[in-house]
Amino acid sequence: MDEDAPPAKPRPSQATPDNDGATTVVPPTRSAVGRSGRRTATSRLALAVAVVLGGGALFLSGFALGALRSSTPGTAADEQAVFQPFWDTYRAVTEDYAGEPVDRKKLVDGAIKGLISALDDPFSTYLTPDEYRQSLQGLSGRFEGIGARVEMRRVDDQGDCARLGDGCALVVVEPIAGAPAEKAGVRAGDVISAIDGTTVDGLTTDEALKRIRGPKGTTVRLGIDRAGTPLEIAIVRDVVVEPEVEAKTLADGSVGYIRLAGFSDRAAADFGAAVGADIAAGRKRIVVDLRGNPGGYVTDAQKVISQFVPAGTTLFFQQTADGRRTATTALDGGAATADEVRVVVLIDGGSASASEIVAGSLQDLGRATLVGSTSYGKGTIQVWQQLADDNGGFRLTVARWLTPKGRWIHKVGLSPDVPIASSAISGAGTDPVLERALEILAAGAGSAGAGPDALALVGTFQ
Repeated sequence: MDEDAPPAKPRPSQATPDNDGATTVVPPTRSAVGRSGRRTATSRLALAVAVVLGGGALFLSGFALGALRSSTPGTAADEQAVFQPFWDTYRAVTEDYAGEPVDRKKLVDGAIKGLISALDDPFSTYLTPDEYRQSLQGLSGRFEGIGARVEMRRVDDQGDCARLGDGCALVVVEPIAGAPAEKAGVRAGDVISAIDGTTVDGLTTDEALKRIRGPKGTTVRLGIDRAGTPLEIAIVRDVVVEPEVEAKTLADGSVGYIRLAGFSDRAAADFGAAVGADIAAGRKRIVVDLRGNPGGYVTDAQKVISQFVPAGTTLFFQQTADGRRTATTALDGGAATADEVRVVVLIDGGSASASEIVAGSLQDLGRATLVGSTSYGKGTIQVWQQLADDNGGFRLTVARWLTPKGRWIHKVGLSPDVPIASSAISGAGTDPVLERALEILAAGAGSAGAGPDALALVGTFQ
């Protein structure tokens, strides 16, 4: 894997909340999802953090202000009782602690971290300055690390996965071609059991990735389980440029195949160029492969969907904490909006966040048939907020996203129109999901809107 671009600037404690319902990422004009990015509805939350932990002054009337400011500085009148224990603890630690000298910045960092972690949301997390920088690099498609796509998978079919261990494993989807992981011998399907000699059990995917990533030239040792055989592989980290768009032709050049591996800064533009090239070449059948795509910028998801639907069409909704929904609509300039262009989208358990926005939108709009297995199920959007004075930042869930029909697929995932059991997805050199997609296109049932009779021609593959 919701999740680069220039970070959002710290907001002053008295900034007016910008309540426009945007989404997940850092630049004021960009957004994303889980991997993800937008700017907006998080303003009030960012403001609250700035006021509570930064001591921003709020105007209160009467003697209550003078009576309480000394014990709970910067706290709103209606929250005095809630925050009294926090300020009592802070004062006791800073004034009475008799151990080593107290680092107040470290205390504030710890308070912010505790505030975010108390949400018990695997997609919301506090980030140190280095972690913040590295996480945003991942969204840019250029980062320092080992160069391998990984995902959390449940191996015993007993429920959801929030943390590694107890049947949930960190699995290598594939190493990036030419990256350090591939050069060191890491293979698709390898299970990462330990990092630098420490088990990954109990970690979230993000926490594990933070330990795997690191500066160019440094070494990380991965404990690997390969089909029951334990291995340890040492990998020297380097700068990795992830190719996010792969385009080729299939079926004797009659079908365009576009694999989209993420939604970074340049992904949508490269994807649009690939679609445009297919249409210019006269191809009317397109396969969009979103398998293993962990997401990224929400704005890029909008651009990708816009290649296939008319401008102004509602693509998805964003619902903020106050329950308000805003619609995101298709942009002008889509190259494949004509009904005669038939589309099949491939998904699996590694398709998450922005990739689910694309797949769910095209499915609801009857613009594509989904083939494969149930997607990951991440229906939330995060914002990346940089804190002042080199205090790192945090990623916070600020909205839900819903399909055009109002579906919230969080922890449920998208069900494919043509399901293919995971047990059928095996064997070197075979790809039954792609093969079935080509059969659907050959049969003329290239969109979910083609009707039940058309889908009945191909049935389902179990």
